[in-house]
Amino acid sequence: MTTKLLTALLLGTSILGSAGVAYADDVTLNIESWRGDDLAIWKDKLIPAFEAKNPGIKVVFAPSAPTEYDAALGAKLAAGSAGDLITCRPFDKSLELFKKGNLADLSALPGMENFSPVAKSAWQTDDGKASFCVPMASVIHGFIYNRDAFDKLGIKVPETRDEFFAALDKIKADGTYIPMAMGTKDLWEAATMGYQNIGPNYWKGEDGRAALIKGDQKLTDKDWVAPYEELAKWKPYLGDGFEAQTYPDSQNLFTLGRAAIYPAGSWEIGLFNTQAQFKMGAFPPPVEKAGDTCYISDHTDIGMGLNAASKNADAAKTFLSWVASPDFATIYANALPGFFSLNSAPVKMEDPLAQEFVSWRGKCKSTIRSTYQILSRGTPNLENETWVESANVINGTDTPEAAAKKLQTGLDSWYKPAK
Repeated sequence: MTTKLLTALLLGTSILGSAGVAYADDVTLNIESWRGDDLAIWKDKLIPAFEAKNPGIKVVFAPSAPTEYDAALGAKLAAGSAGDLITCRPFDKSLELFKKGNLADLSALPGMENFSPVAKSAWQTDDGKASFCVPMASVIHGFIYNRDAFDKLGIKVPETRDEFFAALDKIKADGTYIPMAMGTKDLWEAATMGYQNIGPNYWKGEDGRAALIKGDQKLTDKDWVAPYEELAKWKPYLGDGFEAQTYPDSQNLFTLGRAAIYPAGSWEIGLFNTQAQFKMGAFPPPVEKAGDTCYISDHTDIGMGLNAASKNADAAKTFLSWVASPDFATIYANALPGFFSLNSAPVKMEDPLAQEFVSWRGKCKSTIRSTYQILSRGTPNLENETWVESANVINGTDTPEAAAKKLQTGLDSWYKPAK
């Protein structure tokens, strides 16, 4: 082969590489993430599946500690050393990165059509005109229960609130199990597994959340106070010393078989499967009366975006289009049971508990946590204040009405709804 011909061939390959068709040298993409627990899944399952279909693109998953992720990512972006792909938290954290120019607009990315407006809402501008992260997964709230305990006590899975409290009464009267494992020491547990779990059935999911943002409803309205009235009734069923009980304590009480019901997020499934030595089931938040429309918190939790300063943007977009595909959705949802695909294509899951949670999408209306979009951008932060007041209501140190008034007063001090 002549020198001229060899040079021409190499030049041609280089040109093709710049167009994203082929690469003279492997392109390596680095993923920034806070999900260190997922390292083996990315290394052993997700990345090999992508690389097998995309020769010439190598991918490295490089997580930071969860508590350090936001600060570390900010420092890397400022220094120009951040990875090509950015794992996105929902709503304001990622929106802030987009507004700073750190995340690219992915509205036209092939694959974004696979997601509903609700799925994309966590990673869009307020007007919905720009999308800056590919939705990956949501988590669903409900209740996980000890099936063996229910069978032993002859309890059927509750569908209404009356049936729910009747079950709690029966468990308490028997005395073998703590009726429900939840503590208030860590605050967020009371809000996330309590208020945001049962609340959507009262404020009618997205209808109520949107009305709160618009200013058409207030936290002192009946539909927002009522969930606190129900939470106040949980106190007798949480066991002795629940006020000093941490989140890990609650997990242990349930997986050791000492509690019959666990107010849950679906992210518990993987851990509980490895620790619980009994059969488990799950049920959605009970409705007022049989036949009522049910609502679930199907909370958008994790996405992935493109570092706007990436020197490998074409290859990164190829990867992100794969993340938007049904193939990725199927691998991810089964590798991490309890993290549910936001892709519109149906995903067949193997884990029975995960199957139970996700089946609620077919019979209930989905919404997201009421405090996450727009309403926690100021001070006092509504999300953090909701943690405090949810714990106070369960502890009995605030009435539902007093808690709601404090939250609305704090919100009114900085938030003016756009009319």
